[in-house]
Amino acid sequence: MGSVRWAFRCGSWTPSRSDWLLAARCIQPEEKDRIGQFVFAKDAKSAMAGRLLLRRFVCEKMGIPWSEIRLERSPRGRPYLAAPLKVSSDSGPAWSFNLSHQGDYAVLAAEQGMQVGVDIMKTTMPGSSSVPEFFRIMTRQFTAYEWSIIQSAGSEHQQLVAFYRHWALKESFIKAIGTGLGFNLQRVEFHLPTEPLTQPRALRQTKMHLDEEQEEDWIFEESLLDADHHVAVALGPADKLGSAPPPSSLPPPTTFTLLSFSELVASASPLTEEDSAYWESFKMKAEAPSRQSDADTST
Repeated sequence: MGSVRWAFRCGSWTPSRSDWLLAARCIQPEEKDRIGQFVFAKDAKSAMAGRLLLRRFVCEKMGIPWSEIRLERSPRGRPYLAAPLKVSSDSGPAWSFNLSHQGDYAVLAAEQGMQVGVDIMKTTMPGSSSVPEFFRIMTRQFTAYEWSIIQSAGSEHQQLVAFYRHWALKESFIKAIGTGLGFNLQRVEFHLPTEPLTQPRALRQTKMHLDEEQEEDWIFEESLLDADHHVAVALGPADKLGSAPPPSSLPPPTTFTLLSFSELVASASPLTEEDSAYWESFKMKAEAPSRQSDADTST
């Protein structure tokens, strides 16, 4: 079965005029318009990278020509392949894919024959409150056991690292099952391995308890893109009645491959004419005072 883990560093990407206009031509017009509405250049870059990652994946791994790919969004905002409706069965089990972008990166995880969710979190200090106050506000998001692990991690920075690690794990599971804000996050509890998470390895030892019972059908992969960015990938049964293969039967977890912009568009073909005004609009945002938005625009 196939497995894809790709990352693109949006934070340090400073697209040239030709790069930005090429990127805009290689995505669907409605997505181009949506990206054009972002107030901050940082968010526009993250969203653009996410669309290009998706299209590259569908083109290269599912064998669909770039110009024939039609991506749409579910009511919950999750992208899915709307066309072509029929994909060759010669390529094996159906693919599941998911995106996340936050901090300095956009990431894509995809898996054949399993349901997948991915979340990336950057460890940052709370903007307007102390760490204890921030944790107090977030109390209901974790179980008592999880809080005991987070708050015993050491310094405030180490506690934040533990906090965002747990948060990414929870979000990856929520995104894999397609449930929105109505899911009670205290229903899931994560038990981390004693082995530390270090670059460049990916770990697959974390266990999840759902409604206080250890969940055997879900596998979690964790890795660090750098010292501040933690990624969690949730892998579960492709359908509710099935079960995921045991971790021992899977190949070792793979780390995320960091792609360059030229690699991102290597298979791309333009879908629309060049729109020079699109560059001018982006350039104004990029040159504006850096009131940076860091909202997670995961899908």
